[in-house]
Amino acid sequence: MKPGLITPLDYQPLLDTHDTEVAIRHIKTYFQENLAFELNLLRVTAPLFVRSGTGINDNLNGVELPVTFCAKGLEANVEIVQSLAKWKRLHLADFNYQPGQGIYTDMNAIRPDETLDNLHSLYVDQWDWERVMAPGERNLDFLKDIVRRIYGVIQRTERYVGYQFPAIKPTLPETITFIHSEALESEYPDLQPGERELAACRKHGAVFIIGIGAALRSGQPHDGRASDYDDWSTPTGDGRSGLNGDILVYYPLLDCAYELSSMGIRVDPAALLRQLETRGDQARSGLLFHRRLLAGELPQCIGGGIGQSRLCMFYLRKAHIGEVQSSLWPEAMVDGCRAHNITLL
Repeated sequence: MKPGLITPLDYQPLLDTHDTEVAIRHIKTYFQENLAFELNLLRVTAPLFVRSGTGINDNLNGVELPVTFCAKGLEANVEIVQSLAKWKRLHLADFNYQPGQGIYTDMNAIRPDETLDNLHSLYVDQWDWERVMAPGERNLDFLKDIVRRIYGVIQRTERYVGYQFPAIKPTLPETITFIHSEALESEYPDLQPGERELAACRKHGAVFIIGIGAALRSGQPHDGRASDYDDWSTPTGDGRSGLNGDILVYYPLLDCAYELSSMGIRVDPAALLRQLETRGDQARSGLLFHRRLLAGELPQCIGGGIGQSRLCMFYLRKAHIGEVQSSLWPEAMVDGCRAHNITLL
């Protein structure tokens, strides 16, 4: 989707502000309870900030800078989290979770480098989840099984929302389609990555794009990923690599590919070293998180993030993410929303 404000023609919200707030509560309660049951996850408390210089915070695509400040009582710099991928893995190790067990948490983050539009906000709220894997589960089949189970929760929640609010009709397909980013580039060689995603979502309705982070045959990755959490480099056959990906669905209201989740099997020591070298990030191997991983102190995991406001916006057929969360927006965007019947909270 192109940056900036998209205003659907003759947009009319299906729910007023009061019913929207009620619906948000229903969605968040129903979804997280179903996700926890499906993946055997325990809800835990998570930090809003972490110490700088430990490697625990996530730098997402590898370039975003976190919000930092000096904490008087700690006499140290701390960072607002951007996601909790690495913190969750440390938590699973420190509290001795076993294969098949996992955690989820409400992750609230500030991403100051975000480009603001209908789907992107400075404020990010998501369910961050992580689960310990058994040794034999480090493969594409296991990744796909977890994706199908998460997609099942997404589907059930859509039906639940439709039952609670009859004006909202389910639109998701029965199954999610798996496409490797390499195959997507081959199918649409003249399109940019975002355009390929839109073409795939229009065609299939719901897709999981596998292998995000490694360079494709064109020499460019489908999208960015940092070097130290998702495994995007392990070979999976047919000249392809990557044990991670994104869940996207087609969103007719904005005619866009709509990302609901980024997830994957996490790096093991070999994948971490390989990816650090590929990105020229070898110096990070001396940070706390990376030292513990390379020393074999952290479990093998699969995990990801699922956008709370993203889900609510999709289920409630809203035109702007500011209709389901409170944030700050450029004045021109606020004025444009007001002129097109888009009520920002």
